[in-house]
Amino acid sequence: MTIVELQFPVIGAAIPADHGYALYGALAHHLATLHADGNGLAIAPINGQYSGNNQFALNVRSSRLRFRLPDDRIASLLPLAGKALDVAGHKLRLGVPTVQALTPAPSLVARLVTIKGFKEPSPFLEAARRQLDALEIRGEIGIPRIAAGPHAGEPRRRILRIKDKKVVGFALRVTELTADESLRLQEHGIGGRRKMGCGFFVPLRARSP
Repeated sequence: MTIVELQFPVIGAAIPADHGYALYGALAHHLATLHADGNGLAIAPINGQYSGNNQFALNVRSSRLRFRLPDDRIASLLPLAGKALDVAGHKLRLGVPTVQALTPAPSLVARLVTIKGFKEPSPFLEAARRQLDALEIRGEIGIPRIAAGPHAGEPRRRILRIKDKKVVGFALRVTELTADESLRLQEHGIGGRRKMGCGFFVPLRARSP
């Protein structure tokens, strides 16, 4: 079994910055099988440019809906091509997907990681360290800091809203990874709610997530 990334172009104007739960619901409307547990599927947040008012502006050239899954399950997601999605009132349409191999990188970052029961930075990092140790990943971990504004210098805390519930998590950076460790972390992720955009690690760019 090989874990690959299936990427659908996203056509639309904007999406809420916190859209993990709404996106999962919109996708499950078309594919009820997404509700099945233990199917090795992870869904990334849709990427875009923050435009204020808690929204991301989408770009037809670069915005993607990304799934990570075993290669033998690709066919189960292909019916999403061309589908219209209503994500918290924002109308989107998915294009024709492409399959990408995972690429190792020495530094990875996840926009949001949630670990049940850990809502403060230090205990959260300790819990994340335990999960990485269980995967035999020895990289260095840290929470990116807010760069500017009234909360500059504070750990980058994020909220995932699920109906009337708020789930607290943090952005997480893992550095000094070997190629094998990097692929393992991309394949498995850490934390919960992997189908709602959490624990999805990507190569670290110049800017924090």
